[in-house]
Amino acid sequence: MTEIKGKTSVLFVCMGNICRSPTAEGVFRHHVTEARLSDEIIIDSAGTHAYHVGSPPDRRAAAAAERRGISLGGIRARRVSDEDFERFDYIIAMDLDNVERLKDEAPPKHHRKVKLFLEFSSGKEREVPDPYYGGASGFERVLDLVEEASRGLLETLSRR
Repeated sequence: MTEIKGKTSVLFVCMGNICRSPTAEGVFRHHVTEARLSDEIIIDSAGTHAYHVGSPPDRRAAAAAERRGISLGGIRARRVSDEDFERFDYIIAMDLDNVERLKDEAPPKHHRKVKLFLEFSSGKEREVPDPYYGGASGFERVLDLVEEASRGLLETLSRR
């Protein structure tokens, strides 16, 4: 893997920032740490809605991640801010609804930064489904999708 030149910043986004985007933040941070690139990549997560500001990740998301050796500790929900569009190189949404919301909020010059997370996956699915109203299997499915897309995103960043 080639070294990434300069710092790259990545913001993961879902609706409430308690299930999918903190899971993506934790999983991607885990992969970045394993690749010894923590000093090169800034990682954060946020939500398009302010429903859960200040809350930790959903306990089911945290438990599912922990079973795979991934910590979501220290993550607290926040809403996407105007400054995020300036600060982050990649603003990665979990689903098409959040892509649209982000593009509605972002100045047009930052639209190119908004990506759908599963664009970095080789799978056929386009969106990371929201597991909030489902059972434990939904959180496991989110982790499967996020792990694959995280590997793809890290490969993409490594080629920059």
